[in-house]
Amino acid sequence: MPETEISSVLKEPRLVVKKFQAIAQREGVGAVVRRSIGRFELRYFDPFLVLDEFQVTAPGGFPDHPHRGFETVTYMLQGAVTHEDFKGHKGTIRAGDLQWMTAGKGIVHSEMPAAQGTQKGLQLWINLSSKNKMIEPRYQEMLSKDVAEVAKDGIKVRVIAGEALGTKSPIYTRTPTMYLDFTLKPGAHLQQPIPPKWNSFIYVLEGEGIFCSRESSPTKAHHILLLGFGDGVEAWNQSSKLLRFILVGGEPLGEPVVQYGPFVMNTQEEIDQTIDDYEYSINGFENAKR
Repeated sequence: MPETEISSVLKEPRLVVKKFQAIAQREGVGAVVRRSIGRFELRYFDPFLVLDEFQVTAPGGFPDHPHRGFETVTYMLQGAVTHEDFKGHKGTIRAGDLQWMTAGKGIVHSEMPAAQGTQKGLQLWINLSSKNKMIEPRYQEMLSKDVAEVAKDGIKVRVIAGEALGTKSPIYTRTPTMYLDFTLKPGAHLQQPIPPKWNSFIYVLEGEGIFCSRESSPTKAHHILLLGFGDGVEAWNQSSKLLRFILVGGEPLGEPVVQYGPFVMNTQEEIDQTIDDYEYSINGFENAKR
């Protein structure tokens, strides 16, 4: 594609407003996560609550734990994990597979290794609006072969949610969200539109890239970049190796957030009620294993 055509895609490219490295920490039972959203540098990035790059090896994992008030998106990069909830829903998520779980009013589930060696993946927590926090739980699951994918001009993208390079994902997002997995060959240049009013970020998985400005210093794996306002983002791979990163954007909810571990509501009173509901297995937690 000619440079003039590439440059015409975006009128107001976004700039990086914050950048830091996600440091490995222990989580669950024997698991290691690199948390970039949901830690002290960045408690909340409306509508995103948590972004973890995780790795786990048996017998470690994430035993039974509850959720209420948001969605979890699990995207496997290597190996496999088995998911099982208190209503009998069970399945295995393998490399490249996707599970978009709406916890709504209540889920208790486990996520445990299902293969030899180290399992690696990403988990994103997306907040739900007050009107959706107490809806019935729901799953959207997709095998790797069914994830929308397109390649062009040295760029490959897997469209988890939203649209890129003319390809759309069938995933339904209650909180409007885009989730794109890009791989850029050496020399590739990307311009990706983002709805102007959405918050967005980049998380680098592999290699190193230049983002938002040709004069920027390269960003390496395990770094998150929060983007400012504009109509899209630019990225360049000026290295000799592949660059892989996710670009995630979402429409801010603009509502109060009160979080108590795996429960995310709008008020402290709702959190107190949630704790009681879980303790007494009521109002969505009837099948919780106590």
